[in-house]
Amino acid sequence: MKTIGMLGGMSWESTAEYYRLANELVSVRMGGFHSARVLLDSVDFADIEAFQSSGQWDEAGELLASRARALEYAGADMLVLCTNTMHAVIGVIENAVTIPVLHIAAAAGASIQRAGLSHVGLLGTSFTMEQDFYRDRLATFGIDVTVPEASARQIVHRVIYDELVHGIVRQESREEYRAIIAQLVDQGAQGIILGCTEIELLVRAEDSSVPVFPTTRLHVEAAVDLALSVE
Repeated sequence: MKTIGMLGGMSWESTAEYYRLANELVSVRMGGFHSARVLLDSVDFADIEAFQSSGQWDEAGELLASRARALEYAGADMLVLCTNTMHAVIGVIENAVTIPVLHIAAAAGASIQRAGLSHVGLLGTSFTMEQDFYRDRLATFGIDVTVPEASARQIVHRVIYDELVHGIVRQESREEYRAIIAQLVDQGAQGIILGCTEIELLVRAEDSSVPVFPTTRLHVEAAVDLALSVE
């Protein structure tokens, strides 16, 4: 079994899900007493959030690249960046290491492609919804992306940063997300990408009339697939 390097802490709430899911999947696939081989480097999210808020993406990329190198040096065979938003700097991280870096949007794109869909709605932080890095990767799978209107994007972003990253899950926020998902479906979305690793703490399959694509789970599945693959 190969060792999965997890670069997490953004936030720790969703990183805990990465660790849990990886071990659950390995247990199911291998049985017995098996669990995942994981190296975890958990950064201080306050540092990353400050870089996000001030637009210092280069500085954020260098910080994460340094931690990625540490994971490789420690023995990780692959790397997963446990956040959607910070895939905005994934190129810097990829250039810093020699091990495979599994892109979260590629995991989502492959799943959407297998489902035979070509048009999806995207929920995530304002950075993920408004910048091009996520939709550009999905475009390589032939997938068109629709994001909520400006006022709805503000709601989605606020719930993530004011509630979910702190482990707060409110039914009122779930209802707001349901309404936004319904609006995206009305605009032609055939599926909904839960494009922030914390959203899976709030939104479930039954909250949408179309399939949802939980990026945390899909990302972990891709990592476990590689970890258990035979060379």
